[in-house]
Amino acid sequence: MSDKIKETVSFIENRIQQKPHIGIILGSGLGQLADEIEVSEKIAYTEIPNFPISTVKGHEGHLIFGALNGIQVVAMQGRFHYYEGYSMEEIVFPVRVLKFLGINYLFVSNASGGVNHDFEVGDIMFITDHINLMPNPLVGPNNLEFGPRFVDMSEAYDKRLLSKAKKVARHHSIHYKTGVYAAVSGPTYETLAEYKYIQSLGADAVGMSTIPEVIVARHMRLPVFAVSVISDLGVEGKIVEISHDEVVDAASLVAPKLNIIIKDLVKEV
Repeated sequence: MSDKIKETVSFIENRIQQKPHIGIILGSGLGQLADEIEVSEKIAYTEIPNFPISTVKGHEGHLIFGALNGIQVVAMQGRFHYYEGYSMEEIVFPVRVLKFLGINYLFVSNASGGVNHDFEVGDIMFITDHINLMPNPLVGPNNLEFGPRFVDMSEAYDKRLLSKAKKVARHHSIHYKTGVYAAVSGPTYETLAEYKYIQSLGADAVGMSTIPEVIVARHMRLPVFAVSVISDLGVEGKIVEISHDEVVDAASLVAPKLNIIIKDLVKEV
């Protein structure tokens, strides 16, 4: 994988003018932040050697370089999921590429189902911890060029970044929640029994992404900030039949508030 990463990084470096400081992964329905970036280079995933291809609606499939609130960033407008048939190595490949391109922080967003009884559709949840119910992306031979064999995850989500995000949200009077995110493989949405099980584990929200990216970021010593938009509810009495289109639409409605938080947080770090 090291050779593939170097090939991909070399290709991208020949296309960009400045090194990005922050990497941002935009989840389902949250791609609007790309419109806020003063774009210097936009590269389709299909052009990039060794890069996977986004196959899910709401994931446009572009790597966007430019300035956000005066800070150089790179945004993934679309991510990759285990349920698409990609291996864990392929799913996290872009995170390793971003690290070798020079990012110092990783911001991650997603749309998720709320299993906390106090949550409502449209809530913004800053992720404080996670429960991984998917295969671990670090299983297999370890490359010390990337990070250690055994990775400490006691602070998977950077407390300093979380504190700054809370400060930004309060400044703009944006209501937020905090909580634990659980990740499952998908692509099915959960049964009522599964929602109850996930809640019993201590999770506040459940989705189908993010954690593999976070694990690999921490493997490479990248501080992480992550946020979920609650797009549906997995709480008894509040569960309704849900489609991916509805998830994307629900996330899109909250995206303007999330964009404000991300834009200010970028400048804060």
